[in-house]
Amino acid sequence: MSAFPPDMFAGRREQMFPVLGEGDLARAARFGTLRNYAAGEYLFRAGQPGPGMFILLRGLVTVSQHDGLGHVVPIVREGAGAFLAEVGQLSGAPALVDGVADEPVEAILIPPAQLRALITAEADLGERITRALILRRVALIERGAAGAVLIGDAQAPHLVRLENFLRRNGQPYHVIGASEDASACALAAQYASRPHEVLAVCPDGTILVDPDEQQLARCLGLMDPQEQHQLFDVAIIGAGPAGLSTAVYAASEGLSVVALDCRAYGGQAGASARIENYLGFPTGISGQALAGRAYVQAQKFGARVLVPAQVTSLECAPDAPPALRLADGRRLRARAVVVASGARYNRPDARNLPAFEGRGVWYWASPIEARMCHGEEVVLVGGGNSAGQAAVYLAAHAARVTMLVRGAGLAATMSRYLIDRIEAAPNITVLPRQELAELEGDAAGHLATVVWRDRDSGELTRRPVRNLFLFIGASPETAFLAGCGIELDRAGFVVTGVPGRGELESSLAGVFAVGDVRAGSTKRVGAAIGEGAAVVAALHRFLEAQPEERTS
Repeated sequence: MSAFPPDMFAGRREQMFPVLGEGDLARAARFGTLRNYAAGEYLFRAGQPGPGMFILLRGLVTVSQHDGLGHVVPIVREGAGAFLAEVGQLSGAPALVDGVADEPVEAILIPPAQLRALITAEADLGERITRALILRRVALIERGAAGAVLIGDAQAPHLVRLENFLRRNGQPYHVIGASEDASACALAAQYASRPHEVLAVCPDGTILVDPDEQQLARCLGLMDPQEQHQLFDVAIIGAGPAGLSTAVYAASEGLSVVALDCRAYGGQAGASARIENYLGFPTGISGQALAGRAYVQAQKFGARVLVPAQVTSLECAPDAPPALRLADGRRLRARAVVVASGARYNRPDARNLPAFEGRGVWYWASPIEARMCHGEEVVLVGGGNSAGQAAVYLAAHAARVTMLVRGAGLAATMSRYLIDRIEAAPNITVLPRQELAELEGDAAGHLATVVWRDRDSGELTRRPVRNLFLFIGASPETAFLAGCGIELDRAGFVVTGVPGRGELESSLAGVFAVGDVRAGSTKRVGAAIGEGAAVVAALHRFLEAQPEERTS
């Protein structure tokens, strides 16, 4: 049977597919139940809810990638002592691959809750299992054969938007042109009625035409449609660095936790190409990698993370726990709420800007955008750290990066190490005292020309550019708080530390705020993570002072 290419994870195959010894099997067995499967029987199937982790005691199982187009590619054949799962089984997510018994199989099935208990209780064994689960997910992402199949033009704006959604949520997917595969060509002929339409094929064969992120997430089983009747100890609105930090620390200390985000875990930090001044990572780490580790960590300790799930309002009533109303009509209840909703990207006042969002105008710089601007000139607007990180990253792919800065330079808004990196890059040009004025498109509706204005002379510069990146700050996401009378500052950030409340508690008892959404916070990843950790102590104090209530 074929397996992962040897050069994909050189030297790490033993970590991806370790064999458990007798002692490991004995320790793990008490967390699961014995199951038997006949030859040809599926232990798990792509697109169907994953039952947990299997530890094989006898027999052979072939694990294969399987997509909605009917393509089946063997990954590995495993026998006694192997365990079958990937990181999604920490939460019982739909399986990404098939597992079928080649002969009669005897196995221990450890369901998600017990898998988390095993990883926590058995530190050494848990470390080896967790590492393998993460590496297997990464391998599936790198191969791009599991998960959704996106059919369409790789440059199509809607396809790029779906790619970003899947990538930022750590989901494997594969993009294929309609002319590159006979099955894809047949589906495009049958379902695509207009040019540039995108088809999404889910592992179970369901076909979506130009779906939005919510529809695609529902098809892939990423959204939990069940009503949540549990009274959680803590509900966290936002799964950026502050929200994930809160989830990890709160769940690890025994609180029942649910965290929600309307887009993707990681927040704006998740879109950072490289964070180089975060403690403990001297060579830097991408925002996606940092967020991905925190996401797995939160699940490991039992936190529920619902993505995408949009909170439309916070419901407050005297002598009753707060409730979160979701866009799909569901309602979640919690004894305390942590607002970690961060901020939304600001848009400059430039003519025609909305028409080109997703068609050449981007608010982040990921490998997807870097691929699209390979060898071309790009314009980047902004002078903060996020802008600096993006400029350095894009300079490795684009022919030239032109930075437009409203101020006199970068010194007042950007870390020195990034300024030095930018000054050393031969293909980055910084233009101070400039502002975006107008955008123009081509016949297909894609960005073709960027016009900017000198703030002193008023002189206009017109440049043929197909990709524009905007990093000009953000405004707080607090509209959903309107019904509770929570105090906000002039800019809409949540005011904390009011008289009689703790440093991170809002004007409403039991509602806390951390990270970028909090008034006066330091807009840095490290600070947001620190606030997420610090608020847990305040949560404990608040919950301990409340009357005893059932939490499940």
